Amino acid sequence: MRVFAVAAVGALVAVAASSCGGSDGSKAAGATPPAASAKPTGRAAPSKAAPEPIVLAFGGDTHFEGPLRSRLANPATALGPVASTLRAADLAMVNLETAITTGGTPAPGKEFAFRAPPSALTALRRAGVDVASMANNHGMDFMEEGLRDSLAAIRRSGFPVVGIGRDADQAFKAYRTTVKGNRIAIVGATQVLDDNLITAWTAGPGKGGLASAKDVPRMVRAVKEARKGSDLVIVHLHWGQELKACPLPRQQELAKALVDAGADIIVGGHAHVPLGGGYLQGRYVHYGMGNFVFSSAHGQTAKSGVLLLRVEGRKVTKAKWKPAEIIGGLPIPMKGAAAAAEGRRWEGLRGCTGLTARP
Repeated sequence: MRVFAVAAVGALVAVAASSCGGSDGSKAAGATPPAASAKPTGRAAPSKAAPEPIVLAFGGDTHFEGPLRSRLANPATALGPVASTLRAADLAMVNLETAITTGGTPAPGKEFAFRAPPSALTALRRAGVDVASMANNHGMDFMEEGLRDSLAAIRRSGFPVVGIGRDADQAFKAYRTTVKGNRIAIVGATQVLDDNLITAWTAGPGKGGLASAKDVPRMVRAVKEARKGSDLVIVHLHWGQELKACPLPRQQELAKALVDAGADIIVGGHAHVPLGGGYLQGRYVHYGMGNFVFSSAHGQTAKSGVLLLRVEGRKVTKAKWKPAEIIGGLPIPMKGAAAAAEGRRWEGLRGCTGLTARP
């Protein structure tokens, strides 16, 4: 992908803004009805017209620990100024790296266990996030009771969450939505699980848990199922190695397998630092978006941003990293020369990915 001039970046976001309307809720409508909102849902009216171009926004690892917890008292402003970028997109997604519970028992052997109350889902919706993945190495930090609470909170809120479920079928099931005539399917899974928790956390037949990307045949089947009846298939993965800015061989192997299965866009995170993105066999892959709303971010792990993708049909025609710096746990959009320099650094991260700048 090429670096866009500032004017082009503005145009990219403007395309999204012109399609959204309002500023306080979900933009996409799918199989699970969202809670009532004054904001249009983005559901396309019945029409034979061709799908319109759309802009997607992706943010990285998000939780509400430490000083961020108090921000949930006002969900409308909990994510800070980055929310305007999320709201402007036609569909926005983050990795929700926490259990949604106020109870449960912390998972054994974990140094960090994250949890947040159900108001976290309200905060995401108010910030313009349309869907989240909980398939990550913190999604079941409070074990089975935390899982039950998380699933109940998701069900009550109507907020779309992928990668977690009462059994494997639900955990691997794609969230489906139609935005501006584009039929979109989103699958979430994690390639990262603590060794001592793999069995307890992995969803199976009649067993609740997370969708595991360690089971490559099951992931391939999930993507092929998502492909049916969809114009665009997005896969969100938790993968990679912490603080490593280049993808691991197993990430590259999985990306190719999922592209071969029909994935159009693959995005993910876990490393806590941004990784590079680009094209693989004409499809778009981004290996890691770093932290996003994250209380402990500092130094290199405070480098953050929003990935903006302009999509026409199944093709990503433009990609832009809108850089931010995490201050006080919140991603604060960068401006001017600092933003330009960080954008150039991000472009350079592609060098070790094996991806190309253009389709």
